Amino acid sequence: MNTDCLTSSLIVIPCLNEAEHVEGLVTKLRPSLGPLNATIAIVDGGSTDGTRKIASRLAAEDERVLFLDNPKRIQSAAINRAVSELGASFDYLIRIDAHGSYPDDYCQRLVEEALATGADSVVVAMETVGVSTFQKATAFAQNSKLGNGGSKHRAGATGHWADHGHHALMRIAAFEAVGGYDETFSHNEDAELDYRLGKAGYRIWMTDKTNMVYYPRAKVGPLFRQYFGYGRGRAKNFLKHRAMPGLRQLLPLAVAPVALGALLAAVNWIAVIPFGVWALACLGYGAWMALGERNPYGPLAAISAMVMHLAWSAGFWRELLDLRRFRVIP
Repeated sequence: MNTDCLTSSLIVIPCLNEAEHVEGLVTKLRPSLGPLNATIAIVDGGSTDGTRKIASRLAAEDERVLFLDNPKRIQSAAINRAVSELGASFDYLIRIDAHGSYPDDYCQRLVEEALATGADSVVVAMETVGVSTFQKATAFAQNSKLGNGGSKHRAGATGHWADHGHHALMRIAAFEAVGGYDETFSHNEDAELDYRLGKAGYRIWMTDKTNMVYYPRAKVGPLFRQYFGYGRGRAKNFLKHRAMPGLRQLLPLAVAPVALGALLAAVNWIAVIPFGVWALACLGYGAWMALGERNPYGPLAAISAMVMHLAWSAGFWRELLDLRRFRVIP
């Protein structure tokens, strides 16, 4: 399908300290701008690594590249601001995450799918790829059922109507009709918005015509903090909409209580059994991945998955049991 001049697209890159990636992304996206009648908006949350200087130069060199400030720093606010200031001139919003890579025809495929299906949102599968040893192990975990629970926007699937997926394209009219992203969400803002889109009758299409590559955190600390944030975001979604987590999320939800309960082993050794079962199951699955898929990162991938499970569960319970929510204001 030829998309030339049929529609217009606003391509938004929210970023914070992405000096290593932002120019390469713009270079890759620039050939799409003419055929898609598109503009790129780089929305920066206060970078200190040179990202702002690079973005300013890119905007000065090409009138189709714009540079906006994002005082609120988080991605949801960045996209909301871009749509608020620029969206009236465009049909579609295309979200590009700076910490990822994309096929050359990524944007064209998204617009083609939107036009072919009539979808209000087109989401994509996400393949995770690592460079360092720990990053490769984490990528292996995130691409497996041990790390993603069988999530279709991780594993990929044939094209189908979906409730949620990795955000790629949305009709700006639909985005604005439901109020855009909820800026109280620093994580899981995509799942929360998808919930509102579905409730409002808008349709989400998971495409199999393209996907993106994501590079996971390369160290344990950042990985734990990321998934702790994801857990908190999922709990916020539950508290806001009373939307129960699915089975693949309910299972890891038990990990933090099980780990906490293991501390009672000093009183009764039986308390450590649930924790031991979980740990052995993860390590066993990692060994199976190493042998069955001939991937030497299987055992370390099990450790990465355990970090993700524990962090997600701890974040969920931290948000759910936040005592500030129950304070009585005199």
